[in-house]
Amino acid sequence: MTEHIKRKLQEEMNALEHELVHDLPKEIKKAAALGDLSENAEYHMAKQRQEFVKARLRQLGARMADLALINMDNIPRDRVGLGSTVKVFDNTKNEEVEYKLVTSEETDVAAGKISTSSPIGRALLNKKVGDTATFVTPNGKREMEILTLSTIHDEAPAK
Repeated sequence: MTEHIKRKLQEEMNALEHELVHDLPKEIKKAAALGDLSENAEYHMAKQRQEFVKARLRQLGARMADLALINMDNIPRDRVGLGSTVKVFDNTKNEEVEYKLVTSEETDVAAGKISTSSPIGRALLNKKVGDTATFVTPNGKREMEILTLSTIHDEAPAK
């Protein structure tokens, strides 16, 4: 699970590093050759892009470090955690819903993939079958009862 995300982030980092080392210096040099830098829009845009790329690389590096700290053995086997698939009964909407708890990079609400840092994800974390998770939405408080649970450990042998 995290290996796929790490690979995706590394690809983005590689592309940004290439842009930072090869493409942006050429753009800056070309724009600087046009003359007066104080009113040179191309130069200022290239410099702004360079700062953005540096900031994004720092952000991606920090996220890669966070992902490296995830120890799959620390993810609970009997409670909701990262990678768990949970079927809940939403008392507010009076319907059953299935969620898969994923990292923020994998979030796809339409497909039922919610981040562990989302309000629903945080409410479900460390709950067991039969527990009720309560969280606040803009429309008020919602409650969900956990009906079934499949952890990342249960799903791992299927791969």
